[in-house]
Amino acid sequence: MSAHVEIAQEGAVQTVRLNRAEKKNALTGEMYRALADALKAADAADGIAVTVMLGQPGIFCAGNDLADFLAVGQGGAALHGFSFLQALAEHEKPLAAAVDGPAIGIGTTLMFHCDLVFASPRALFQTPFVNLGLVPEAASSLLGPRLMGHARAFELLVMGEPFTADRAREAGFVNHIVPPETLEGAALKAAEALAAKPREAVRISRRLLKGDPAPIKSRMEEEGALFLERIKSQEAMAAFSAFVQKAPKVAQG
Repeated sequence: MSAHVEIAQEGAVQTVRLNRAEKKNALTGEMYRALADALKAADAADGIAVTVMLGQPGIFCAGNDLADFLAVGQGGAALHGFSFLQALAEHEKPLAAAVDGPAIGIGTTLMFHCDLVFASPRALFQTPFVNLGLVPEAASSLLGPRLMGHARAFELLVMGEPFTADRAREAGFVNHIVPPETLEGAALKAAEALAAKPREAVRISRRLLKGDPAPIKSRMEEEGALFLERIKSQEAMAAFSAFVQKAPKVAQG
């Protein structure tokens, strides 16, 4: 469990809320473990049909805590997050998200694993991996081009260009744009409707749509090895140090 991840259940819908607003919901190792545990618990629980990922008003997720990246690069810590990525790839039940405000790095690539994504007009999706000397993660280098084509995936994942809610819907990874004040309600209403459908039929249909998870897991492993290599590079260490020192124009990853 983590003090910065709130897990609740209402009927057959599990909600997982990031609760580190003072750090813009930047993810730590403890938070990654809590997220992975929540997905695994949902798969194992007959009483849970759908999981909904939530942030805080005006901020979904600022990505990985770059102070943790800096510690890894300096050799003082292990790289966290892979257990969560594996849990995403192996998850068998529907996953939804409600995004209000910035969704950076894993906050964006998580969307490629969701079945329903609701965003407010102030949602902003961005993956500054290359800007930080890193490479894409969460199998986004596979799922991004598959979902939106090479050109848009390159713009998002390599150029690091921000995608508005409208652009994300056009690209295919946002379903609905909803005003902030009704965003979570809309996502939960859709989750409840989905939970009311025949569970096994939903599970099988989802698996057919997503296909074999093996290529996704394989790409995650390939990305992970390169990510760990890059995180120790001079390019990445310089970018992390600049961010920690509050240098301008350096974002979370």
